[in-house]
Amino acid sequence: MAGRFGLSSTAPATMIVTNTPAQDLAVTNLAYCSASDLQNFAVPGTKLFLALVGDSFVLSLTPHGSISSGHIALNAIQRRHARVSTGDQISVARFIPPDDFNLALLRLDLEFVKKGSKSEQVDAVLLANQLRKRFINQIMTAGQRASFEYHGTNYIFTVNQAVVEGRDTSNSVERGMISNDTYFVFETSNGSGIKIVNQREAASSNIFRQKEFNLQALGIGGLSEEFADIFRRAFASRVFPPHVTSKLGIKHVKGMLLYGPPGTGKTLIARQIGKMLNGREPKIVNGPEVLSKFVGETEKNVRDLFADAENDQRTHGDQSELHVIIFDEIDAICKARGSTRDGTGVHDSIVNQLLTKIDGVESLNNVLLIGMTNRKDLLDEALLRPGRLEVQVEISLPDENGRLQILQIHTNKMKENSFIAPDVNLREIAARTKNYSGAEIEGVVKSAVSYALNRQLSLDDLTKPVDEENIKVTMDDFLNAVQEIIPAFGASTDDLERCRLNGMVDCGGRHKHIYERAMLLVEQVKVSKGSPLVTCLLEGPSGSGKTAMAATVGIDSEFPYVKIISAESMIGLLESTKCAQIVKVFEDAYKSPLSIIILDDIERLLEYVAIGPRFSNLMSQALMVLLKRLPPKGKKLLVIGTTSEVGFLDSVGICDAFSVTYHVPTLKTDDAKKVMQQLNVFAEDDVDAAAEAVTDMPIKKLYMLIEMAAQGERGGAAEAIYSGSQKIKISHFFDCLQDVIRY
Repeated sequence: MAGRFGLSSTAPATMIVTNTPAQDLAVTNLAYCSASDLQNFAVPGTKLFLALVGDSFVLSLTPHGSISSGHIALNAIQRRHARVSTGDQISVARFIPPDDFNLALLRLDLEFVKKGSKSEQVDAVLLANQLRKRFINQIMTAGQRASFEYHGTNYIFTVNQAVVEGRDTSNSVERGMISNDTYFVFETSNGSGIKIVNQREAASSNIFRQKEFNLQALGIGGLSEEFADIFRRAFASRVFPPHVTSKLGIKHVKGMLLYGPPGTGKTLIARQIGKMLNGREPKIVNGPEVLSKFVGETEKNVRDLFADAENDQRTHGDQSELHVIIFDEIDAICKARGSTRDGTGVHDSIVNQLLTKIDGVESLNNVLLIGMTNRKDLLDEALLRPGRLEVQVEISLPDENGRLQILQIHTNKMKENSFIAPDVNLREIAARTKNYSGAEIEGVVKSAVSYALNRQLSLDDLTKPVDEENIKVTMDDFLNAVQEIIPAFGASTDDLERCRLNGMVDCGGRHKHIYERAMLLVEQVKVSKGSPLVTCLLEGPSGSGKTAMAATVGIDSEFPYVKIISAESMIGLLESTKCAQIVKVFEDAYKSPLSIIILDDIERLLEYVAIGPRFSNLMSQALMVLLKRLPPKGKKLLVIGTTSEVGFLDSVGICDAFSVTYHVPTLKTDDAKKVMQQLNVFAEDDVDAAAEAVTDMPIKKLYMLIEMAAQGERGGAAEAIYSGSQKIKISHFFDCLQDVIRY
């Protein structure tokens, strides 16, 4: 019989129940049989003899000369648990424990064998050591009862919980073997007369269910440093006995805040921390769930979250267990006091109530509050001081190694079941997914799988059987998925490509020089330790190619975060809204290691009007602050601005905010000639004349002029001209040039 309960290599035998041969043997929790029957229960490769008795519990067997063959001796408690009497028959089978069967946690309820008015004080440390020594290698099952003697008094314990290290017991019988590392927790009823002392000391080094953390097994990738930081600050003090922390004169950390971009694993870390701790099941609350429309009900909901911890501390004092409360989206209820104007003041009351519970006059020492938010800036400052949510860990976007770990976690089962094609290179995928969050990487894997599954389906016949053996997720599937899943903090490639619809052509030495200089600034941002912020202004006549050049620099930089801010995306917005949008782009850039922000047509962003002149002072001041504000430590930013009104920007002081300014010129005759030759739409003899006619024309205007001329005198000639079978007539080109009055 194989399964969660272990492995029995022989069919169950029927044996006759008899009494334990001697009174002192009744407190050993062993079963006794004849020497001839003993070998039937031997565990191969060990000196253990184990029997599954009545499909109820597993007992260790030892021989005794007074026991007849075919009989098994059980004490009164064992017989009562198996529901048999002396002389009854019972099913007994050899039990072979599976691998990794040692108990990490054994929670026992203690009582006296003879109940009465007697009272005893039991030292948890000494009792745990004695029970380990006495019951070593015995198997305990949840619900099982056993008797033992301690300091001349007979006790009975009932197994309330038996947790095997690293194993989920939600769908199986809780059962495992006592080892030298098993952690005992003792409980008693109020009227038992037994007082447990030193409990926290006994449990001090076993606050966690597992000896070590395998983050990848927990589904956490790329957050090793952050997890180490959390452990050091929030749990290191709890691992040591209370007298050590008392001598040090410190208190345990009561709260931590996990903040960072969406999808980076904040909620996952909080849930896994709750699962790893030996203690009460964590309470997981979404911020908005606490709110209520009734007066005072919201504050009551907050108090109720701490009620169990208060009762536990009142009953057990320092021996009470750790209570974990996880607040998701804590910014929804703990905004800075005075910042909300709903007229009720309920948000202020929530903050006050929470502060009182964490760090008030009757503050709790058995609580760990874990808050999570994407907007740390919205939280009340009083929540963030030491003694409250003092451990603040930024869960940022994963680096390349972190992304590789996340990909390995999400593709592990595919690999085990041979659903991944041999050409899949996870390291290359990790390199291509710059600035992807953990959730977005999971989305990439799902999308790749959808491509693989779709190949096996026929829309003509969806009932056609699917051949599982042919399902293979290939590298092409992953590459298509990367194109499909756009990261929130990635480069806006589509927006950048729209800024250079005509591509990039050789416009002469001056344009090339500016491009090369801009790429040197990109290199400076990458490698320099003293220049985390570099700003560059491209100024020149309208249509001279400033935006296209800035977009090209952004694309060629291969920075993970490249965004363009332009007035066209802010039409009709209020000044304050525009300002907030620009600030958000900069805030997002601060979350990426390398970023480029393009401020296109700065005069339009400032709502500049030449008559007056008039402009938005709010936007002007905001830009000046952002252009001088250094990114956080470890983050680097290049800001490229473009303008056709450099005189205006100079007059309001914005030009001085840029590190360097380059003038993007119009096309001279030689420059225009190079562009026309590359486009190959003029006859060779006409190129010089056409180029001479458009001297000092901006390149954007030149492209428009050539497009007009390429349509032909009567239209319909564009396809033939661009294919090279026809050329633009120089006379028609000059006619079109006359239509362009200003340039």
